Amino acid sequence: MPKPKIGFYWCASCGGCEEAIVDLAEDILGVLDALDIVFWPCAMDFKRSDVDAIPDGGIVATFLNGAIRTSEQEEMAHLLRRKSQYLIAYGSCAHTGGIPGLANQFSREEIMKWVFEDGPSNVNEAKVRPQTQWTENGCEVHLPELRHVVRSLDQVVPVDYYLPGCPPTPKLTKAAVGALLEGRLPAKGSVLAPDIALCDECPRKASKPVNTSFTEFKRPHQKILDPNLCFLAQGVVCMGPATRGGCEALCISGHMPCTGCFGGTSRVRDQGAKILSSLCANIAPKEEDEIDQVLAGIPDPVGTFYRYGLARSLLRRRVDLPAPAKE
Repeated sequence: MPKPKIGFYWCASCGGCEEAIVDLAEDILGVLDALDIVFWPCAMDFKRSDVDAIPDGGIVATFLNGAIRTSEQEEMAHLLRRKSQYLIAYGSCAHTGGIPGLANQFSREEIMKWVFEDGPSNVNEAKVRPQTQWTENGCEVHLPELRHVVRSLDQVVPVDYYLPGCPPTPKLTKAAVGALLEGRLPAKGSVLAPDIALCDECPRKASKPVNTSFTEFKRPHQKILDPNLCFLAQGVVCMGPATRGGCEALCISGHMPCTGCFGGTSRVRDQGAKILSSLCANIAPKEEDEIDQVLAGIPDPVGTFYRYGLARSLLRRRVDLPAPAKE
């Protein structure tokens, strides 16, 4: 009997999710015994034509990591959706837009201008930029187009399941593959991680304050932190109260606050707004100038509260309004 077919693909992301597959270590041998990997171009010599040759629905599941930024990534998302019975958004970038989603603070023109013209490492006096089509000596070259906005996978195609994390842990990845093989997947649309806040599995939860009155915020490198005390109790922003658990509190165990890579629980509509409202409600000063002084300890609010989720947040992206007409 032929083994079920499975695929892995990498869109706009850092590659850490591909490493997470390798981090299964000897457990990956069990995956190889039970499944036939038919598409994993990062690790093996697969081509687009290999996917085209597979009948629609012929792949049992594709784990697609990365946000959707280019026309090629959008095209591959549609292709793999059609070829797969289950499409799994694997990792933060596919799940909520991830770090690439922070580009939604800027227009495409601003990004292109900085990357190819104004960046401090550039020497580009002719201001040359990549073209989507170019002909040289009779040869025609095509490059993907950079879209105007970064999107999560489910903003482009329907997604069956989400496996959160930057990257997902080997434990969760192994559990997801096992659920596939054993036919015990939850309802479609589920996030394959516990629906609890990270604080519930945090090793410092006993020291989490019931009432907090913030008089200042410090970044982790600005003070010597107590390794046993809740980060919030030390005036350090931690996204744990607004973030889904299941990551095994790896950052906390490494003496770093949670930055929110697992996204919110099912009860959180906007992860950034959730923690922002909580922190601001507990600022001790009541006068505007004193409040501003406390908030100055968070110099990058979007990068702090929406580090992984801007693309799927209520904010989503910056909108460039037309200049007002001159009178």
